Amino acid sequence: MSDALVSEDKMEDVDSSDEYEVVEDELDEDPEEEAAPRVEAESDLVDDDYVDADDEFDGDVDSEGQLDEPEEDDSEEGDGWADDAPAVDEAVADVSEVSTTEGDPVAQVEGEGEAEDDDSRGPGPGANLSDEQITERIYALLFASPEPLSVGKLVTLLERPQAARVRSALESIGRQLDSGPLPYQLRGIKGGYTLMTVPEMGEVVGRLAKGAAVERISPAALETLAIVAYRQPVTKAEIEAIRGVQAGPILRSLVDRSLVRVTGRADVPGHPLQYGTTKDFLDRFGLMGLGDLPRDAELAKD
Repeated sequence: MSDALVSEDKMEDVDSSDEYEVVEDELDEDPEEEAAPRVEAESDLVDDDYVDADDEFDGDVDSEGQLDEPEEDDSEEGDGWADDAPAVDEAVADVSEVSTTEGDPVAQVEGEGEAEDDDSRGPGPGANLSDEQITERIYALLFASPEPLSVGKLVTLLERPQAARVRSALESIGRQLDSGPLPYQLRGIKGGYTLMTVPEMGEVVGRLAKGAAVERISPAALETLAIVAYRQPVTKAEIEAIRGVQAGPILRSLVDRSLVRVTGRADVPGHPLQYGTTKDFLDRFGLMGLGDLPRDAELAKD
């Protein structure tokens, strides 16, 4: 009987010691080793949330804010470029007709290209040209150039006559074309100057493009482009708040076609991308700068 009691006491002693060792082993484990993966997972969630906040094109923006190649989108609204929509050329004609101002086109120049037309480099061989020679050469350069030429570019091409003489020659060309029989006009576009046919010749000149593929823009895309033009810099959320529909596919198409570009990030939570128009937008719509966009009063007249 006593032997049985002793053996039971020993068994209790063994069990209690085993329990102590188990507890001691649990205390020896480093709590930081268990917490580390949890903290890391939480940081991953924070990073993912930040990226998602800036994902303007549903995955088209990477961690550095660069635009990736857009993927196909099957939304009902589409990308805004449809065959049965009004032609871009028609929209250009409407905008340019409203934004054309009377008077000297050179005096109305604003924006880009003007920073180049100084005389900081001093006169060059072109300073020896007569006013008539400068005017003739500017005519030739404007006729041959596929892009608008700024005063600074003309000064360089003419071997640095004084910028004031180049500007005076441009004014003279504008007056000659306005009062002469030639169907041309001097227009300021995209920070420079170019020769264009007068609107009255639009129907005749349009026959050259008959049968050619015409890029068309839908009313929805044109509406989005107008919001960007007037409200820039503007975020996708602001565009959607104005239009009341999702703007991602159309905005992506406008970026792909170089009519809209990313200008920065808004100083609000999530730092969403901001958008503005491009030089190609000015060129497409025949505008010298954003100041040529029709104002509310002009639009109300139509």
